[in-house]
Amino acid sequence: MLKERQTSFLFGGNAPYIEEQYEAYLADPDAVAIEWRTWFDALRETPAMDGSDRDDQPHAPVISSFVELAKQPVGLAVRPNGALAPDSGLALARKQVAVQSLIAAFRMIGTRAANLEPLAWMPPRAYAELTPAYYGLTAADMSTKFSTADTFLFDDDATLQQLVTALEQTYTGTLGAEFMHLTDAEQRRWWQMRLESTRATPSLQPAQKRRLLERLTAAEGFEKYLHAGYIGQTRFSLEGGESLIALLDEIVQYGASKKVRSVVMGMAHRGRLNVLVNTVGKPLRTLFDEFDGKDPESLLAGDVKYHKGFASQVDTPDGQVDVTLAFNPSHLEIVNPVVQGMARAKGEALGSTDGAQVLPVEIHGDAAMSGQGVVMETLSLSYTRGYGTGGTVHVVVNNQIGFTTSDPRDARSSFYTTDVAKMIEAPILHVNGDDPEAVAMAVRLALDYRTEFQRSVVIDLVCFRRYGHQEQDTPSITQPMMYRAIASHPGVRTLYARKLIQQGVVTADEAQGYLDARRELLEQAKETGGSDAPTDRQAHAPRLSTAAIANTTPSAERLRSLAHRISNVPEGFALHPLVKKVMTSRREMAAGKRPLDWGMGEHLAFASLLGEGVGVRLSGQDSARGTFNHRHAVLHDQTRVNRPEGVHIPLDHIGEAGTTKQGRFSVTNSILSESAVLAFEYGYTTVNRDALVIWEAQFGDFANGAQVVIDQFIAAGAAKWGQRSGLTLFLPHGQEGTGPEHASARLERYLQLSAQENMRVAQPTTPAQLFHLLRKQGLAAARRPLIVMTPKSLLRHPEAVSTLEALSEGEFHEVLPETQIEARETSRVERAIVATGKVYFELLEHRRATGSNTPIIRLEQLYPFPAGELAAELARYTNLKTVVWCQEESRNQGAWSFVEPQLRDLLPAGATLRYAGPGAGASTAPGYHSAHAARQSALVEQAFAG
Repeated sequence: MLKERQTSFLFGGNAPYIEEQYEAYLADPDAVAIEWRTWFDALRETPAMDGSDRDDQPHAPVISSFVELAKQPVGLAVRPNGALAPDSGLALARKQVAVQSLIAAFRMIGTRAANLEPLAWMPPRAYAELTPAYYGLTAADMSTKFSTADTFLFDDDATLQQLVTALEQTYTGTLGAEFMHLTDAEQRRWWQMRLESTRATPSLQPAQKRRLLERLTAAEGFEKYLHAGYIGQTRFSLEGGESLIALLDEIVQYGASKKVRSVVMGMAHRGRLNVLVNTVGKPLRTLFDEFDGKDPESLLAGDVKYHKGFASQVDTPDGQVDVTLAFNPSHLEIVNPVVQGMARAKGEALGSTDGAQVLPVEIHGDAAMSGQGVVMETLSLSYTRGYGTGGTVHVVVNNQIGFTTSDPRDARSSFYTTDVAKMIEAPILHVNGDDPEAVAMAVRLALDYRTEFQRSVVIDLVCFRRYGHQEQDTPSITQPMMYRAIASHPGVRTLYARKLIQQGVVTADEAQGYLDARRELLEQAKETGGSDAPTDRQAHAPRLSTAAIANTTPSAERLRSLAHRISNVPEGFALHPLVKKVMTSRREMAAGKRPLDWGMGEHLAFASLLGEGVGVRLSGQDSARGTFNHRHAVLHDQTRVNRPEGVHIPLDHIGEAGTTKQGRFSVTNSILSESAVLAFEYGYTTVNRDALVIWEAQFGDFANGAQVVIDQFIAAGAAKWGQRSGLTLFLPHGQEGTGPEHASARLERYLQLSAQENMRVAQPTTPAQLFHLLRKQGLAAARRPLIVMTPKSLLRHPEAVSTLEALSEGEFHEVLPETQIEARETSRVERAIVATGKVYFELLEHRRATGSNTPIIRLEQLYPFPAGELAAELARYTNLKTVVWCQEESRNQGAWSFVEPQLRDLLPAGATLRYAGPGAGASTAPGYHSAHAARQSALVEQAFAG
């Protein structure tokens, strides 16, 4: 017994409570209950172990005394009327502590004994910690009254029997709650109040109950109709989890009463078609056409029906709510950060900086919630400054079987699939999917909590999956007992209809009427081509348009003015010496005393766009400073005198009186994540299409941690879904002798993904080229992703510079021609080198050293391939015999595989194509600097030789 007590809640959870009571007693004995006062009086009368005065008793001996009490028998002298004998103060104190331990146990793990399992196919597990006997309380104590002062269960006190009954009703019913892991005491008390004051029991009006039944009927009717009408077709049925539709309906309807004006949802396949029709409002006729093989959308590729998204306006008594379901590929949880980005953009457009008007809802699968790392990455974004959305409602459709798992021990290492959410201290509500009213209560609790604290909450909808992963699967092979129980389950709609009939809320005829009406609606949509929803709803979020801006280059005078503005530092602002040097250089560039470097060209692109009302959003792991210390978009006061924040952002101060209001500038140092952050920015750009949005990899190599986002969304989103994005990727790239993980942005991968003008891939080599490229992207009417191979060593290369005139008078050139060979010499040229990126400057240096007259042509844009411009440049050399493609990446990497057939198609007559560069390699770069130097020297010499 002693061993059991040493692991009880008496020894952990109640220590702070005892200390609080004793502190209050020391200040004022009348401030605590009589039971506590009696015990503390007796304790103070006992001589201290060190013989000291007890007027200022330390806490540790008090707690130690309670520990000793816990080891003793806990008998009490009880009178026949249930009251304690007058001399039982010490025993009562011990009993009260035991009762407090029991209360704490229910709050901590009561949900583990809750009635959450719709199938009841496994015997429930008993938890000794939830029994009075575990704490030494006996049957004789059940009629004894104890204080309930720290609960919301009773006004004053209650018998132990009453207390146990109330605790079981509150914490072990069909709605269980985990909230004791929250470190904020106010939030814990909020949950205790909301749950204990209601016994976690819903109280709905008849009209609300009828709506729940109608939604369940719509969900079940839809699935059964598809099952009968489209036999064998994959649809990822929601049968067994129909309460999800009631849950989402409550989110929209009750959310509207909390001033939510937009709901952005993301989910995988299971139940998606049902949600599209019954929650988001996709026309039935449109869906039936997809099942029948008719697809009216003129997309380049299209996608399967259970990957598609939709958006519409849903009517509620509190006004219309914009409801969007994001597109999602088969990569399940990857849509989570996309949803967050969409919600952030919508919130900014509405001016809802705290997220109050825009609600992101992530619908997870049980196995994927605990199995996929992007879930954790997205949770980590929750309360950060650059990515927060005011709290998310996470819904887990818990089928209890995951994907093909046959044993929970193989599905995860945590007790609950939702335990990962405890990393952000999200409260978790577990609810039995067979109790729609408890589901509705869970939603209201979740939304009330989010509204009050602007924090996320999880609803674990415990249900089942009537069919296998696909309708053709036979899950009973690996789950015979579960699927035996599922076969006999009548369905939640039937169960709830019976309940409402018994309550007199509906009649049997009315319940049948719901079924008949839904079937008639489905058949009408199928047979007559009618629809239960308007057909002009967009399948993606509408563009948030601003006034059209002409793509004109700012004048030199305007650029000089902007250059001065972004170089100014507030008086008394103490810069770090290295940053001071950068800002001094920028002032000299503004004054025309030195050419523009890469950081200044980039800043002027941003400033000119902001000055024209175009927003700029930049994020990445070192984006504010720049991985290579070239940007310094955020300046830090080294003394922070009179500046609590201690920062100054020059790009926030480029507007002039009487001019267009400057665009919003946002620069964020992201969490150490590629996948979630890149997906967030993609989602952001699908809503806000009028800002230049850039994600910058710390090194281009690290973008491979977000390959799913690149493959499925950035490269293919437009072709599959018609979803447009103007996202720009900055990927530092180039062989610098720093090893294989800091060398290559995998240019070849982006070129392999390039087709049907889905994106632009560029590798600019001058600040002016970057300036024009970014302005072109920021002002484009038809947006598409832009992939930029950005430099590292060129950031400070003395020749990778530009004049102010190159910015004000120029434009982006897809091909930079040779300019150092006079026209009269072109007829003598027999060899031309074509290259991209930093290797140009190494080739240039070698040419100077050897006195060669070989022209070097820079390919600044790789896709769409500028065949016409390049052919025209090669045609200048009328006696050309050899065209050399030179690259510093390995032969099987870089651009060679992509450009080779393009170059062969435009070779001048009689000319041959050669490759100059390293051979094929498994790694992207040598790990030894000496090997790097030798490799670079060899490829440059090879380009000019023979």
